[in-house]
Amino acid sequence: MAHGEVIQGRWSNRMTFILAASGSAVGLGNIWRFPYTAGEYGGGAFVLVYLLCIAAIGLPIMAAEIMLGKRGRGSPVSALTALARAHNAAGAWRSIGWLGMLTGALILSFYSVIGGWTLDYAVSAAAGRLAGLDAARAHDLFSAMIGDPYRLFVSHTLFMGLAMLVVARGVSGGLERAIRWLMPTLFVLLIGLVVFAAQTGDFVRGLRYLFEPDFAAFGNRAGEAVLSAMGQAFFSLSLGMGAIMVYGAYMQEGTVVGRSTVLIAGIDTLVALLAGMVVFPIVFANGLEPAVGPGLIFETLPIAFAELPAGRLFATLFFILLMIAAWTSAISVLEPAVAWLAEATHATRRRATLLAGGTIWLLGIACLLSLNNWSHITLFGKGILDLLDFVTSNVMLPLGGMLIAVFAGWVVSRSATLETFGISDRFTFTAWRLLVRYVAPVGVACVFAHAVGLL
Repeated sequence: MAHGEVIQGRWSNRMTFILAASGSAVGLGNIWRFPYTAGEYGGGAFVLVYLLCIAAIGLPIMAAEIMLGKRGRGSPVSALTALARAHNAAGAWRSIGWLGMLTGALILSFYSVIGGWTLDYAVSAAAGRLAGLDAARAHDLFSAMIGDPYRLFVSHTLFMGLAMLVVARGVSGGLERAIRWLMPTLFVLLIGLVVFAAQTGDFVRGLRYLFEPDFAAFGNRAGEAVLSAMGQAFFSLSLGMGAIMVYGAYMQEGTVVGRSTVLIAGIDTLVALLAGMVVFPIVFANGLEPAVGPGLIFETLPIAFAELPAGRLFATLFFILLMIAAWTSAISVLEPAVAWLAEATHATRRRATLLAGGTIWLLGIACLLSLNNWSHITLFGKGILDLLDFVTSNVMLPLGGMLIAVFAGWVVSRSATLETFGISDRFTFTAWRLLVRYVAPVGVACVFAHAVGLL
């Protein structure tokens, strides 16, 4: 048995765990990245492939991460160390934990900068600075923010401070309290924005674009679209960073892994689809282009809000929604490093949070400067932020996810896995084991190979 006693605490009930893990998964990937990626690949066909990838790759790896955390009962490093020892496997398997924590720290360094953009835009929307925008002014507004290092420093510091404030207070006093009001708030805002889009946008066209598969829209990019959907499915669930694993470590003993995983992935997918139901009807109603890429949220959508009744209010609510989604993810990405520091050094939560969060905050300053004053500093043709984004998203996350699948499917014994899953349905368990052993590793390997130019 690799069960240990959790140093950091446990969730008070199953629903809190599901909300917390959903908060980890729901982030900018759902509300910012999903709509523009779907837009780039023609909508419905991409969405269908994305949903299939969630089922075949995302769900099995998420269940594996939760299972490993629940079984190992500690930070990703200590949990994998204990599990490897319990199964007479090489100690090198603990490197999956190190890789996940490093990946999460690097991601949070630039994620916090982008999270700061959402704070900045929420304030700008509330102050009426997004009113009356045309395409040129929207572009200039975004460029002015990106080009101002002091403005980015303030928003990055505020956003990182919000994440550290919650994590420093611990599992019950910080994570649980924050999640209990942040996630319901997120859903209320999202549903309100869907109603707004239904009343003011071209809702029917938006729904058809999102849910009617037209594989002709892929054109000669079918392979690229499938791999992109696979990558989106993987990254939107926050896999490969140790965040889901450490949340699994705080599960109550009787919580069923499989059922909880399906609920978490379902909530995450629902949020992505609802975000599309907000964005596309508004974009179409204003004659704008859905396939504009990453600028869809920060440059295109403000133009649409500016033309709509009560646009100022709903633009403010939209960017608050975006900020909350980013905040819940940032909390979960910071948690593994803090949990490990508290375990390894016996430091208090506050001290561990200051050390881990402070280090990530400093790296974030380099990321925000790479958008302006340090834009001349490049490696492989990329600035610091873009390079970290590329390496973590395309190399480190897929590698971590693939190793988690292999470790859970091939190293941890069938009996130990079955006991930790807590299910009596052998068919479901066998299906998961087949997916995590064969399908998921091959799928993630394809994403990795495509990212580095081998596919």
